[in-house]
Amino acid sequence: MADRMSPEARSYTMSRIRSSGTKPELLLGELLAEYVPPGVQLVHQADDLPGRPDWWIPALGLVFFADGCFFHGCPKHFIVPDQNQAYWLSKIKRNRLRDREVDKQLKELGLRPVRIWEHDLVANNLRNARRRIREALKAASVVASGNNQPSRGGTNKHQDRIHDHSAGRE
Repeated sequence: MADRMSPEARSYTMSRIRSSGTKPELLLGELLAEYVPPGVQLVHQADDLPGRPDWWIPALGLVFFADGCFFHGCPKHFIVPDQNQAYWLSKIKRNRLRDREVDKQLKELGLRPVRIWEHDLVANNLRNARRRIREALKAASVVASGNNQPSRGGTNKHQDRIHDHSAGRE
């Protein structure tokens, strides 16, 4: 099937797709704010960590990603576009390899990555996302119970920076 858009229109449409500040990412932040106790820092867009996690809880060594079903190749929802199939298959394969490499790098830093699919971050279907968050927090709390320091050693330039705009934390 041919693309119904001109190359210029398709280019413009694709350029409008954001990599941060997406609805799933912001909803993930709202859910985390429900479960993270007051006083525990919740960092939005941890720029200095591999993969630039959407959310980071330094005291628990947890990082969260809201992975889009299309660009991360969700096994339930990814459909290869009719146009440029070879490009898209290669692109998604590279994205998935990068995700695995980022997870490996984060684990080497003593952090635990948690990836939640976009389809689990829709307002009428948050059960799986809530469960994954609770499980991650419970596991991290057990690990961190005797140590309230970030799992990642050394100083932390994010200590004074909390970016959870949706929950009003500052």
